[in-house]
Amino acid sequence: MNGDSSPSESPEFHNPHEPLIIESPTIEYINLDNASHTEGEDRILILTPLRDAAPYMDRYFRLLSELTYLHRSIDLAFLVGDSKDGTLGALQDEVKRLQAPSSPFRFRSAMIIEKDFGDDLSQSVEERHSFKAQGTRRKGIGRARNYLLYAALRPEHRWVYWRDVDIVENPATVIEDLMKHDRDIIVPNIWFHRTGKDGKEIEGRYDYNSWQESWRGRRLRSKLDKDTILAEGYKEYRTHRSALNWMAYDNPKKRLKHQHDEVPLDGIGGVNILVKADVHRAGINFPCYAFENQADTEGFAAMAKRAGYGVYGLPNYVVWHVDTEEKEGNLKGRKDKADVKRDGG
Repeated sequence: MNGDSSPSESPEFHNPHEPLIIESPTIEYINLDNASHTEGEDRILILTPLRDAAPYMDRYFRLLSELTYLHRSIDLAFLVGDSKDGTLGALQDEVKRLQAPSSPFRFRSAMIIEKDFGDDLSQSVEERHSFKAQGTRRKGIGRARNYLLYAALRPEHRWVYWRDVDIVENPATVIEDLMKHDRDIIVPNIWFHRTGKDGKEIEGRYDYNSWQESWRGRRLRSKLDKDTILAEGYKEYRTHRSALNWMAYDNPKKRLKHQHDEVPLDGIGGVNILVKADVHRAGINFPCYAFENQADTEGFAAMAKRAGYGVYGLPNYVVWHVDTEEKEGNLKGRKDKADVKRDGG
């Protein structure tokens, strides 16, 4: 370095962005250790994924309005995806009516989320309930549930109540009834009404996704490829699992007397689920891939049990689903005789 060289100049940098002014009111402090809890006023999030559901909107919102749990403690959230029947418009109309200032049934809040996943599976009973559609269908439903959950869950929610759109009848006290069990995850039994050819009413079992595992089921899973999704309720997979549907008493009076009897479960369906919000916060969601050869709600139950959470069902507490008018077939005459665990543990 010679004596007449000038010292190097420091480089100059220019930030083209406007300065961001942070004011203390924009900083929110949340203490999840001390979430507020008032008997009968726990904040609840009701979640309903929707696809081609326009025909069910009127009855869905009528039943929702009739729920006896304090409406000011309930937030609603819906995800509409891949619909072709005007579901979004019908939903918007119903939500506007329900949440109008003059409505006596207003809830604390309502959120509508749009998200298409490119799912082109037909919503016809024949296709969506066919065996070959189950893996793709259940992974898709699990993905939609997760998008809805993570968009809507707030720190103040203590419970998440998953509710399908095609329920036709339920006790107005269903939230309180499930909540009083204080379980991590709990489901009622799901049946349907049908009028027979002789005019008599038939009580049919609908949801076979709520079950207790069997030794045959465990042996079958041990032989399956890890990416195979085991669809319960189909003759292609003979699991001999004990379905919650068949644990109920046939006599309605006896069901009523024992409606709060519990049984532990290993898989659950998605028609009606009450979950402690902290279970979801801990990362227990609805796998859109094969988890222990299950997906969606059955995978959710498997994941929860792996993490040490309790999963329970109420065999004699019935919520009624729309009759999809499926033909008798895969489950005709099937009533598993496997031992049923009823110890609540």
